Amino acid sequence: MENFFVNIAGLIRDLIAGFGLNAVLVDLAMVVVKFVAVLVFVLLNVVVLVYMERRVAGFFQERLGPNRVGPQGSLQLVMDIFKLLSKEDIVPAGADKFVYKAAAYAIFVPTILVYMVIPFGKGMNVIDLNLGLFYILAISSVTTLIIFMAGWGSRNKYSLVGGMRAIAQMVSYEIPYVFSFLGVIMLTGSLKMSTIVEAQQGMWFIVLQPIAFIVFLIAGNAEINRGPFDLPEGEQELVAGYHTEYTAGRFAMFYMAEYANLLAMAAIGATVFLGGWHGPWLPGWLWFFIKMYALVFGQMWVRWTFPRIRIDHLMHFNWKVLLPVSLANIVVTGIAIKVYQMVRMMGWW
Repeated sequence: MENFFVNIAGLIRDLIAGFGLNAVLVDLAMVVVKFVAVLVFVLLNVVVLVYMERRVAGFFQERLGPNRVGPQGSLQLVMDIFKLLSKEDIVPAGADKFVYKAAAYAIFVPTILVYMVIPFGKGMNVIDLNLGLFYILAISSVTTLIIFMAGWGSRNKYSLVGGMRAIAQMVSYEIPYVFSFLGVIMLTGSLKMSTIVEAQQGMWFIVLQPIAFIVFLIAGNAEINRGPFDLPEGEQELVAGYHTEYTAGRFAMFYMAEYANLLAMAAIGATVFLGGWHGPWLPGWLWFFIKMYALVFGQMWVRWTFPRIRIDHLMHFNWKVLLPVSLANIVVTGIAIKVYQMVRMMGWW
């Protein structure tokens, strides 16, 4: 099936080249085509994820979930979209209008850019950068600034506190989040996403780096502000946090970005720790989707199982537990690699 997608891409490339464009313009046009394909993929998956989360939440809370609009409530999200688009788009009188509006339109951009380097199968990525993992970490960190723009631009005390919480939480948890990848980088010697997947052909890195995988799951959950780490938008305290003042389509952008971030985090975990497209019998892209959605289900399970924690406990857990554990994992990984090299050098293995 990977060959099918590669062949389709080849046909599109030949069609574009038929207009007499040079190689550089053809490559640029192919990037645009693949980007549009990824954008459509993400938007369709957001629809699936919203329905999936409502069903999962209903299951864990022993209720039905959506069951009125459409078969098994499958069209509930469609009605929600119509509802949001039909509402009045209100801009607070005291808001910094440019910052307020820019945040809503920019919140989706870093997430979409992250998908540019994720391989959905062998040869199925938009761009295979040599610094792919570094690119992901750099782009995803921009989300912190955009969330603070939303909190600051709204000129609302609840929004501002939510934005400040987001800065504190996301910047803090970004450190162990980055450290969780260092063990994998040390084992592969590469930041290229396809190389990291190829290195897991015999054994997935979740086996060699189980502690790093756990750190990744926890820190990644905090990075995307999912429960029980959803302090920046705690309803009981801050109404809706940094997007309290947003309505209609702009609120929908924040809503979609949350699920796009959830899917991106799962895709990164499936690529770096679960072997990416590797698996028996089934096509590689299908294995990737199975692993990705398994991680998504795990994140939803956590959200609807554990209560929201206090902000001081949140920071305490990061600086006094998660960070030391991630550093210890790097040290142990380095020692293990050195011992392995010495054993191989002496011919004992």
